Amino acid sequence: QVQLVESGGGLVQVGGSLRLSCAASGRTFGSYTMGWFRQAPGKEREFVATISWSGGRSYYADSVKGRFTISRDNAKKMVYLQMNSLKPEDTAVYYCAASDRVPTATTAEYDYWGQGTQVTVSS
Repeated sequence: QVQLVESGGGLVQVGGSLRLSCAASGRTFGSYTMGWFRQAPGKEREFVATISWSGGRSYYADSVKGRFTISRDNAKKMVYLQMNSLKPEDTAVYYCAASDRVPTATTAEYDYWGQGTQVTVSS
């Protein structure tokens, strides 16, 4: 079992930056692939980024590639999403998720989810 709690969301202007954090509990955190997803009003939840258990592999949605960076600290049981050059279309609730599979962009392959944190980018 893994419990996930996101934080760090807020209101930011276009071009600004935010760093989301995800705190995990559970003894096996270090063995999980971790991912970030987002859901905008009226839209389906979509993949943002994922990172392997060791942190050695990471993958991004095309829409955030070059702007967002996912990282993890297994000793602290934390996952981060550094978001730079934010755009209005990045506005969404951001979710942290854990999977016992190899890094994947598929929502259904994540077993544990946080409650989400709101990110609003204003123009």
